[in-house]
Amino acid sequence: MVMEQKQRNQEWAEAQQIVTSTDLVAGAKQQLKFLAAVDRNRHLYGGPVLDRAICRYKHCWLPLLAKHMDSRISEGPLVVPLDCEWIWHCHRLNPVQYKIDCQELYGRILDNWNVLSSVQGTCTKQTEAIWNRMYPSEIYELNIDGNSPKSGTGNTTGALRDSGYDFVAAVKRQSSFFYQVSRPYMNNDVLLKEAVARYKAFLYLIKRNREKANRCFCVPTYDIDLIWHAHQLNPVSYCRDTVAIITKVLEHDDTDSDRTKGGKLNAGFLQTTKLWEETFGMNYWKAGAMHRGNAPSPLTITPIQLNTVAKKAVSSDGFQNTILLPQKKLVEVMVEIAAIKDLPVRHQGNLFVNLRKAEPDVHFNTKTRLSIQSESGYKQVTSFQCELEGELVFELMHYTTFTKSETPLGRTSVSLTKLSEPGSPLWMDDWFELPTDLENLDCRPVSIRITLSFTPAIPMEYMLQMIPANPSMKSARSLPLLKRTNLDRSWTVILQEGVNEILNIQMRDSKVVVADKNRLPRELIRTAGDGKTCLLAELQGTGWSLMNSKWFFHLQRDSSGEGHGFKLSGDRQVIIYPGKKLEYEARNCCEEEDEQGVMTAVEFSAAYPYGKSVALLNLKCSTLKVKEDWMILPAIITAFILSNVLQHITKNKENGKWINDALDASICNNEYNRKEVEGKYSSNIYTDNYQFLASTVMFSNCVDGVDMQEETPVIFSGSNEGVTSADNCNGSSAETVAASICGGCSGCTNCKGGGCAVGNCKGGGGCSSHCSGGRSKGLYN
Repeated sequence: MVMEQKQRNQEWAEAQQIVTSTDLVAGAKQQLKFLAAVDRNRHLYGGPVLDRAICRYKHCWLPLLAKHMDSRISEGPLVVPLDCEWIWHCHRLNPVQYKIDCQELYGRILDNWNVLSSVQGTCTKQTEAIWNRMYPSEIYELNIDGNSPKSGTGNTTGALRDSGYDFVAAVKRQSSFFYQVSRPYMNNDVLLKEAVARYKAFLYLIKRNREKANRCFCVPTYDIDLIWHAHQLNPVSYCRDTVAIITKVLEHDDTDSDRTKGGKLNAGFLQTTKLWEETFGMNYWKAGAMHRGNAPSPLTITPIQLNTVAKKAVSSDGFQNTILLPQKKLVEVMVEIAAIKDLPVRHQGNLFVNLRKAEPDVHFNTKTRLSIQSESGYKQVTSFQCELEGELVFELMHYTTFTKSETPLGRTSVSLTKLSEPGSPLWMDDWFELPTDLENLDCRPVSIRITLSFTPAIPMEYMLQMIPANPSMKSARSLPLLKRTNLDRSWTVILQEGVNEILNIQMRDSKVVVADKNRLPRELIRTAGDGKTCLLAELQGTGWSLMNSKWFFHLQRDSSGEGHGFKLSGDRQVIIYPGKKLEYEARNCCEEEDEQGVMTAVEFSAAYPYGKSVALLNLKCSTLKVKEDWMILPAIITAFILSNVLQHITKNKENGKWINDALDASICNNEYNRKEVEGKYSSNIYTDNYQFLASTVMFSNCVDGVDMQEETPVIFSGSNEGVTSADNCNGSSAETVAASICGGCSGCTNCKGGGCAVGNCKGGGGCSSHCSGGRSKGLYN
């Protein structure tokens, strides 16, 4: 065993001797920045803009680049236009085809030497002047909005002839890659340096397989794939480096997207995993580097115009517009129990390990059962998110079939805090002794081998909850301990993670006398630290003015005037959509999640023109997830207002029907007297408001966290009892991952020239940015 591990360590050390002639960490960071820019311009993914970009690339950029390489036509570097750079990017990610095309059209490989990306912030005037001289009828910088004038490239003297490469298909294959590598920790230096080391090991594995004539379609994880792409984007260096390593240009095959069980990618990943672990003695899978599923569905209701609404000032009485809350760190963890040793004979068989956190947190608050690979014969990996603090506890259990009982044989723990100390790697693979309280065990303690990886820490969402200030005695049994307060039941307490009281708020009729007798003045107040109240929001016109007029909250309408969501306008522009959207989108394909009462707040900006989720409002469970600190107070206010809307609907049912003017008591109703509306169905001016709520958040119970009939609170707790998830009021659990989870790309390793086919792979390494990720059914929501 010791000799085997020594040999594996030597193999890894030899792999790290592989030399690449480019800075792959810097290249990966630049690539992420560029892909983010392309993703902000999604017209480049298909349609007329893509067609024009391809034409400009072939007939303008490539000839200009070739001329620049011949005689350096500018004093400084060339700056490639974004649309041309995107096509160039996809072309280079098929390095064998790119080499063939360049040599046939220009007699040499066109490199990126003395060329800068469009996103590097370099002045483009010099390049634009050269472009305009060469292509007077074609603009330099394309307006990528789908409304650009017609191309003038038909009148240019561009490429000698067309390469025939299907650029549309190449772009389609690469369009989904950014989502897989866009996680916030992906540009972390520690992760990227480890990814470079793993990429070298990946190349070494391909080299060894070629030497042994093994036919394996190697499939990288996404951290390796990101580095592989960064290498290929330097085509001359890539060709030179890979020829030196495996005697030919390593192909990058991204044409296969079949990720079904038994498919080419799935089988390739399983083979790669086995070869990797046999060669290097370490796990191939890695937290944060596996396939994360398909990208969320794009928003179908996109705001046409997001202008700040003019607002009337609201007296703040010294009110502060933000709430400063402590923010914890979150990590993704993957764990496997690889082996066990020194187990007494009488305890062998029917073994498993229980995994839990010593102090459960809001993300990981359950006990997960894991098999032991060396005992069960199959790999079981669990993946979960948790706070970056405390300890993971591993308890070895023995199950007795006859008595149907479970006996603990010992336990150990791993400190998450120590694992994440500066300079530490993002993985661990070690043997742990299991101290036990049982008597008569052999003198030598039992040990288990735990393999674990985790991601760099990222800020955790703020987890908030709304509960009544003074619940009934029946309700109080399930509530966390609160500070004793003199607030009456009309107040609502806002808690962070179900424990820390941060705010008390109340909806009330305004004390301000208004001239219009039909107007229903309403306002939202909070208690200050000295016990005094201050104004958070007030009803004005057809909406609510929030936080001293910093925000205005009202119904969002489309061009036809129909209401589809709520708009929060101010320093930023936020639309609150019904249901779970973007990153919060339900991922469980086995059964539909109940999204009643769930709404997603989405920020729109120049950086996020297609939206960025910033909060999840679960009005049914009275829980909030908030990603950004600036959104904490607006999220609380809007959630409370919407909860009051629901409460009004609930209390004003008539013969089983809902009042058409559903928003009457809380939003955009200053035109009707409340009693008149409640007494009879009035004009259908607000029918669209009613239809919006009725279709998305209509339910009869669970308002403000309290059942209207039973007064039983629905709480967000950190235990296994009661409600444990702000998403759907269900307990959270760790995710079990099948061994067939796949990463990024794929490649064959018996590279002898020619084509590449399943079972007779001769084309070099390969790639698939749609690589298989076979996850266990029913898992990974």
